[in-house]
Amino acid sequence: MLKPLFLSAALLASGGIFSASALTPGDYCDPEKNAPASVKDMTPMPDGESYLCVGKKGATIERYSYKTGKLLETVFDVSTIKGSVKIDEFDGFEVSDNGSMLLLWNDSEGIYRHSFTAQYYVYDIGRGTMKRVSENGRQRGAIISHDGTMVAFTRDNDIYITNLDFDTERRVTENGKEGAIINGVPDWGYEEEFGIVNTMRWAPDDSSLAFVTFNESEVPSYHFDIYPNYCNTPSKYDLYPGEYTYKYPLAGDNNSIVKVSVYNIDSRLTKVMDLPISETDYVPSVEYGGAPDRLMVMILNRDQNNLRLYSVNPGSTVAKLLLTETSQAWLSPSAYQMVDYRKDAFVIGSDRSGWRHLYEYDYSGNLRKQLTSGNYYVTEYYGYNPTTREHYFQTTQNGSTERNVAHTTAAGVQMLNPQKGWESASFSKGLQYYVRTYSNITTPPVYGLYSLKGKITDLELNAEYAARYAEMPKPELVEIPMPDGQKMNAYIIKPANFSDSRKYPVLHYQYNGPESQEVRNRWSVGGMNYLASEGYVIVCADGRGTGFRGRAWCDVVYKSLGKFETEDQLTAASWSSKQPWADASRMACFGWSYGGYMTLMELTAPGTPFKAGISMAPVTDWRFYDSIYTERYMLTPKQNSTGYDAASTLPRTENLKARLLIMSGTSDDNVHIFNTYKYTAKLTSEGTICDMMVWTAFDHSLRPCGSRTVLYRKTLDFLNSNLR
Repeated sequence: MLKPLFLSAALLASGGIFSASALTPGDYCDPEKNAPASVKDMTPMPDGESYLCVGKKGATIERYSYKTGKLLETVFDVSTIKGSVKIDEFDGFEVSDNGSMLLLWNDSEGIYRHSFTAQYYVYDIGRGTMKRVSENGRQRGAIISHDGTMVAFTRDNDIYITNLDFDTERRVTENGKEGAIINGVPDWGYEEEFGIVNTMRWAPDDSSLAFVTFNESEVPSYHFDIYPNYCNTPSKYDLYPGEYTYKYPLAGDNNSIVKVSVYNIDSRLTKVMDLPISETDYVPSVEYGGAPDRLMVMILNRDQNNLRLYSVNPGSTVAKLLLTETSQAWLSPSAYQMVDYRKDAFVIGSDRSGWRHLYEYDYSGNLRKQLTSGNYYVTEYYGYNPTTREHYFQTTQNGSTERNVAHTTAAGVQMLNPQKGWESASFSKGLQYYVRTYSNITTPPVYGLYSLKGKITDLELNAEYAARYAEMPKPELVEIPMPDGQKMNAYIIKPANFSDSRKYPVLHYQYNGPESQEVRNRWSVGGMNYLASEGYVIVCADGRGTGFRGRAWCDVVYKSLGKFETEDQLTAASWSSKQPWADASRMACFGWSYGGYMTLMELTAPGTPFKAGISMAPVTDWRFYDSIYTERYMLTPKQNSTGYDAASTLPRTENLKARLLIMSGTSDDNVHIFNTYKYTAKLTSEGTICDMMVWTAFDHSLRPCGSRTVLYRKTLDFLNSNLR
């Protein structure tokens, strides 16, 4: 999936209090330096009253009380493991649904964006003993049964089940083959575009294991060279480059053919479910619906505008259609994957009204109730509280740039806190307690532990961090008028010591991919703040096609990516050029991924006001990008050839008069550097020069080794050289 990558904050920041004048480029640009302190990941325990988190030194797992916030016990410590199987460290853990076992892993090796192989272990909390999940090689996608007695995993594209009570390892499938058949875990496209990392699911009573098989035999292979760098590339590439090959379907290519199967633990038989899945359909979700005889399977057509939800009996394999969802444009995974199956009913998100809301159905397919309604989006569903009989979720009721936690009541939907800003919650089992996270565009995140009655304690206030960035140039939210009377959400970051009497060079940052959002009332630090600190006014606008303003605003880009987004970005540029602080002769644009594509479209638009532009990891023709994402918005090239032609940057290169800096990573498995090479080759054939920087052995996100800092230093150098 094309994702905005600049203004994220994920890792713990360190350092003392110092003024903005002491901030280095890395303090702005490097995600390892600019992120606020966070709270540890909390794993809710089944009792609904406590949670687990990793201890301070990363070698223990501790249990805390939601009610008091106090430490109750240390449930795991690498130094006190009984028996012969021991570990010195772990990369992560999960807890079984009965709370008796921990599934831990270490020695992780990444595969794609989210997936990895590792060595897995199961720790018995009561006995203090540990067992290896397998002695026969690394595992992927391990999941522990509800009762903690079995672990399913994949190795070499086949599924295995380890029975911990009997120390046995059973092979479930035998047809796995690299580049052909994958059992239990997804192919690249499903992981990247549906966010799926594992398709194996235990039945509620652990009597069976459901899984999806992917046949990618007819999916074209893609390969790129692996070049050495001076950071994290293995030494085996020092003299000769390596080669990376994987299955990557471009728009219009063959996708994996999928089927859904269920393995019965007692009989050891596997049955293929009798579902009407065509060779071009997707299966974006498989879950048990609160009972072992009810497997819920979603089938999505290739055009991604028709979704069918089936209830399947794993024993008889018979499927019953419960729900059909259609769209005149595309169905958003963010809506239909917002689903929760309870024992007697399920809740699912839908954009059918033109806004995203929650609907509750019974297992006969009858609509029980529309839980939310109005001109706003439900952006996350937290679950159902059986005690209060209320549903909890996140909404845009305060406006599309805001997020608030809300719940259903007898009087209607109510926000827990109506304060504007960006609020989210992480709930306990049963939804009696939650951790609240809140920030706004000028205030770093604060974390608090709450019950439904109110705050229990503060967890992290980020006071030192707030002081550290107190004088940093910060965004202000504005609205930019459009020719039809609508307004775009936008933000402006003005330089430190801004003066109304001066004229400043202006840099327009954009992403603008379908359903995306850059303009948010939420704290963020990144390269744009750095460039503002160096004297540039930053303007960012979310034009048509972006999310959370209703499907009418979003769907206008359907089958014509690039057209309306470019028009809107030029409208935003025209507006900013007329502001008293703008030097209209010194304007540039900058984007990454979809935003990099936008940069190329804007620089070659008739009458573009931009003197220069920076395009990072751009798609240069949608025929070069993956099938699932591209076809969601464009259909296939065969279905929409004129749309693909109009959306391509390549026929527009002769219009490039501005200076261009284009950059890509050579190991980008998402937006291949082929896009950049194709574009620069076209420029060369036409006698047009550009600036280019290649990031050897780096992928799409460009995170490690201080590379973001180098990128923005290069960007600043380019801007200073071309916006004289």
